[in-house]
Amino acid sequence: MTQRLSPFRLGLPALLLLLMSGCDAPPQPMTESSADPAAIVNTVADEYLARALEDTPEIAYFSGVELDRHDGVTDNALNALRIRQELADRMLHELEQVDPDELLGTVEWITHAYLLEELKASKDTRICRSALWNVNQMGGWHSAYAQIAQLQPVGTEEYRQQSLARWSKFAELADTEIANLETGLEGGYSAPKAVVSRVIEQVEGLLALDIEQSPFFSPATRDDDEAFIASTREIVEQQIYPALQRYHDYLSSVYLDKARDELAITANPNGLECYTASLRSYTTLDRSGKDVYELGKKTVAANRQTVIELGMRAYELSDFKAIIDRMKADPSDRFESKEELLEFSKDMVLRAERAMPQWVGSMPEQPVEVVPFPEHEEGTGRSAHYRPASSDRPGEYRIPLHQPEEQSRGAAEAVAFHEAWPGHHLQIAVAQSVEGLHPVTQIIWFSGPGEGWARYSEALAEEMGLYTTITGPINRRAWPARGMVVDPGIHLFGWTREQAVEFMLESGRFPESKGDEMVDRIAILPGQLTAYDSGGLEILALRRQAETALGDDFDIREFHDRVLENGTIPLTQLRSHIERWIAEKPQTGRLPRKPPTR
Repeated sequence: MTQRLSPFRLGLPALLLLLMSGCDAPPQPMTESSADPAAIVNTVADEYLARALEDTPEIAYFSGVELDRHDGVTDNALNALRIRQELADRMLHELEQVDPDELLGTVEWITHAYLLEELKASKDTRICRSALWNVNQMGGWHSAYAQIAQLQPVGTEEYRQQSLARWSKFAELADTEIANLETGLEGGYSAPKAVVSRVIEQVEGLLALDIEQSPFFSPATRDDDEAFIASTREIVEQQIYPALQRYHDYLSSVYLDKARDELAITANPNGLECYTASLRSYTTLDRSGKDVYELGKKTVAANRQTVIELGMRAYELSDFKAIIDRMKADPSDRFESKEELLEFSKDMVLRAERAMPQWVGSMPEQPVEVVPFPEHEEGTGRSAHYRPASSDRPGEYRIPLHQPEEQSRGAAEAVAFHEAWPGHHLQIAVAQSVEGLHPVTQIIWFSGPGEGWARYSEALAEEMGLYTTITGPINRRAWPARGMVVDPGIHLFGWTREQAVEFMLESGRFPESKGDEMVDRIAILPGQLTAYDSGGLEILALRRQAETALGDDFDIREFHDRVLENGTIPLTQLRSHIERWIAEKPQTGRLPRKPPTR
């Protein structure tokens, strides 16, 4: 997850859900631009990027974009959100005048695809009013800013002053969050109680840290100026901690009691329309919740059968549950310590990196490191995720080491391949290395193609011979597509928490302690968990289509390069891009290749 939850955009942290949120407003005409389609696109992209980095500068730290200054924070007041939304509508109106076919073969076609999808999705998802129930354990604003503090540049007088200026604004941001939640409650909007409880726990973890150990004190630990260190300590002690305490007290003493008991987004006003818009936004596919649900059930059934075939070979068992139980009971599939889990993950990433040149033609130079969660994030419901590299640091595969004895080696392999090589790190590093791409493409993330590639990578890693465990190949089939079932199951079809937990734990992918965490993740990110397999299935379908059409001329490295070369473009544009590549390949009298069984 570039949770990623990738957050890394699980895509980006949840504070970015605020961008372009608010009330509907009619588009106003922009300054007249050139009639040249490419010029129009670049003008809009330049404006979008400049305003995004000015209004929500935090996105730069999660996307590898460089900032001129490091003293800004998002203005999260509702009137500021409305102003940003009016600008978004103007940009969308301008882009809709451009015929994308006139841009084929240019980088502007990619830019147009990104911006058009993002602006449409932003407009459609306004009905969710996300800013009014922005309590999120999956990279919410409180934890996002804790990460930003650790990335705050220091070392010069200018940087020191910018750091002090930024963190002096934190208290106002926190108080505005409280005010927004109050407005939400008045209008009938709230987050689920279980989610609120998790956020309270996360904030308690931050407040329990001594000032010197707080991530918000990080700028002072990386600078030797005594006056700056003292000023930073004063800000953390007298402004940031009190603001976090006010937020904690509001959530625990006021908000929790009024928060909704229901998991489903349909408990909020216009919840059904919100789910439809969120589903489209995450997957970038025009597919209804019911269609996603049915395709997911079909795929889960097929995966079940393959697990049974693997179970027969590995354990001489033909019952799905018996196979999963045997896998879970295998003591050799568990870790004995945090250190063992960390070293195992590092080894998986290194072995995958060494194998990659045989599977992609364009191998990026950016490294990726395996980084444990900080102590205050352990056991709070956050998932492993990827954070993109920037000019001064490598990409990071960030993993929880909490309760290692409950974590499966096979699952750890699948997650490592999902997040690092050949998954998110390869995907994002390739996109960052493409010459000529507009930098706006670095701050926009679509889960369908992004998480879809990472899910496809779990299977690709098996094809590459990277799994070392018996359980890895079983594990990576037992779980996929269940998100396509359980997510709409909760939000559309009345699934209970118990029903959802049972369905997910049946896969054996997660320890029992993770069941409730996964449910709460689905509750606060409606539609997001469907994106992984919606995208993975689409990429696999495109590969099979290319293999069949190109026969012996099919080159797996070239196919992967074509999939990755435009970044995480929406899946609809990815399909048209791959189909054009197939059609334009020289005809050599090849015989169609029968699609392989995977």
